[in-house]
Amino acid sequence: MSIGNSPSDDRPSVGRALAQARVESGLSVDEVSTATRVRVPIVQAIERDDFSRCGGDVYARGHIRSLARAVGLDPEPLIESYDAEHGAPAATVTVPPVYQADRGKIRSTEPRRPNWTAAMVAAIVAVVGFVGYTAFSGGNNGKSTAGATTTPTATRTTPTHTPQSNGVPSPPQPTNSAIAAAPPGKVTVKVTAAGGISWIQATDSNGKQLYQDSLHKGQSMTWTDDKKIKLIIGNAGAVQLFVNGKDLGAAGNDGQVVRLTYTPGDPTQG
Repeated sequence: MSIGNSPSDDRPSVGRALAQARVESGLSVDEVSTATRVRVPIVQAIERDDFSRCGGDVYARGHIRSLARAVGLDPEPLIESYDAEHGAPAATVTVPPVYQADRGKIRSTEPRRPNWTAAMVAAIVAVVGFVGYTAFSGGNNGKSTAGATTTPTATRTTPTHTPQSNGVPSPPQPTNSAIAAAPPGKVTVKVTAAGGISWIQATDSNGKQLYQDSLHKGQSMTWTDDKKIKLIIGNAGAVQLFVNGKDLGAAGNDGQVVRLTYTPGDPTQG
């Protein structure tokens, strides 16, 4: 396992790119280690382009992906740089069995035997059907059932339509209160990773940690407390905030680290 090439002036190495993005995001090595579950010594070694602690190329690539997502970087260019310096993984070649080509040629030369079991089952079914038909016919005492007619009843369901104007559905009416969705006397905060990956830490009024991990694009988390919710957001431009039922938009700019506090009835920063 090689430690890595020295970074060039025009293209930073994998470790230098990760370290620089972490510093710009305002995250410490301990915070990145907690978010990615990669031990602190390994994080520090990777930022020095020392991959000998990773335990192999497969683990090194996995650590690079985790660290890149935690600091808001696209991991694929970093993986390509790592492969260029340390060698791309060998392709796995699957060799088919030698008998695969002749598989269709192996056929039984024995004559097929009559399937007596299937014949017996068919005969039993026929006898049971005949007996059932005879019993049903006898129960009518020779009377014809042609005169008995059953008229099916059709049920018509009338669809319910929302009042429309000129064929266009009426738009939903906005609520009169910006915090109508929030429980009374509580604070509710919802974060959605709308623009990419962001590292999130949330704590309640007692200092209890509610969440600490990377939130991937499209994922959302919601917390409620009696007094306050405190947030640390690593990539504020990728996160959309909803506080006490009100959409506050993006939490900040791309790559910006913000610290926010929200209280009951307060749709703006506390």
